[in-house]
Amino acid sequence: MVWVRVDNRLVHGQVIETWLPYVSARTLIVANNDLAGDYLRQEIMKLAIPSGVALVFSSVEAVPETVHDLGKREDRGILVLFADCCDARDAFVHGFEFESINIGNLHYGPGKQQICDHVALSDRDSACLHFFSREGVKIDFRCVPNKTVKVGKW
Repeated sequence: MVWVRVDNRLVHGQVIETWLPYVSARTLIVANNDLAGDYLRQEIMKLAIPSGVALVFSSVEAVPETVHDLGKREDRGILVLFADCCDARDAFVHGFEFESINIGNLHYGPGKQQICDHVALSDRDSACLHFFSREGVKIDFRCVPNKTVKVGKW
């Protein structure tokens, strides 16, 4: 099983303590162009990962190949983590197809519209979500798995 999540915080407690067990993921792929080449930040993030969970860093464009290669070698769940909606869309356009996407956290900032307590969308984020909707991808707004799925208007 492959689970896709957008969370601008990337690797943090909610991902490790709730989402990895919820999706039975033994592999976490952080899909982020900045982190793909930043080995110091990668090493820092690895400190938070429990034993038995593989942490893989990938550029956004390489996600389809990374998931494909890992899926062939392992019979365990994979959680793919993006920092923003646009990166998830770019991976999708490059061939990483998925049926649903969890929007976990997007901080509020100037020019963003708060649509629920944990998600604020820019115009670019909204355009990406409309793209996913047109492609038939289900959009799931939840911080943690035990909460009810929230759907806001964007």
